[in-house]
Amino acid sequence: MNLNRQIASQIYFGIEAFIIKIAGLFGYPDNPGMPSLSPLLSSEKERFKKLPDHVVRFPPEPIPHNIIEVLLGVIPKTDTIKRVIYEHPEDGYYNFYIQDFKNLYFLPDWLSGPIQVWFNVSLNTSDLEAIREVLFVSLLVYYNLLNLRLCLYWFLSINPYTYPWIFLLSLVDWTEELLQGVVPVVAGVNVTAVFWFSILGKFADSLNHLVFTMPFLPSEAERGQTIINGQVEEILMFRSLPLLWYKNGIPNDLREFWYSERPDILKFMQETYEQLDMILFPDSVLEDNYRKLGTEIAQITSNLPTQILSTNNIVQMREVNNYLIQLNDSLHHFDKGI
Repeated sequence: MNLNRQIASQIYFGIEAFIIKIAGLFGYPDNPGMPSLSPLLSSEKERFKKLPDHVVRFPPEPIPHNIIEVLLGVIPKTDTIKRVIYEHPEDGYYNFYIQDFKNLYFLPDWLSGPIQVWFNVSLNTSDLEAIREVLFVSLLVYYNLLNLRLCLYWFLSINPYTYPWIFLLSLVDWTEELLQGVVPVVAGVNVTAVFWFSILGKFADSLNHLVFTMPFLPSEAERGQTIINGQVEEILMFRSLPLLWYKNGIPNDLREFWYSERPDILKFMQETYEQLDMILFPDSVLEDNYRKLGTEIAQITSNLPTQILSTNNIVQMREVNNYLIQLNDSLHHFDKGI
């Protein structure tokens, strides 16, 4: 008995020493671990409790809107949360708000930021919305295939391991084989299919509550209230200058649009964010301006006579120097978009 206790103690302390050794590689005991979320204030808890849920039906109800959908069927679509875009004399032209719900989902900042910067997704989120729709339809198709596979158990005359049913099994059964060792058996009943149905349904339903906040980051949301359908509702506002525009610059295609079609927006940005030293003019205009300034400077320097260094031409030398300073100032101001 004592020998067994000694062996158990050695194993216990050996594992403890091993874990401490591994933890030391990650800074233990000085590393406190992952940061925890700060507890919500009482006012925030009360506000969250009063928020409604964004309720949608899954699978979506097949309601046809035209004769083609009556004959061929309805393509399922997400029932997303609408963004209300508005203009404001102080906040600018690219503000929007959404109704606040308990079950809202956003892309995290570490994902939303790179998507906007690397893939130039600023105002137009149609590509992201198309990806969401394709993913939603794909999940729904797989959901129905899984449902069809379960229905085959009710038809004993059908051998699912023959053609064409074997193709259905190859698409569906791998999920059951993957989860069968993870999901426990309840009262002798295999609930793997129920568990997988729940995961698929929850993930597909979450796409209805996903909101794209471009050109803002989700963390830039501000709480507010407004009247919707005659009632005061809680909202999340995204307004003023997006943080990514300040840090990484405004996309060139947007600046081209302001310069060619919406000079009122360009003027607003110049007057409002003059102190931020932001580039507001499009790259093509800046390049033309650099080229013109370089041509003027080259002409001035090429026309300078060799006698400019003499004492008789001091006045002319000062005039040329002052002109070059003015050109440099104009280049600097133009580059800032002022």
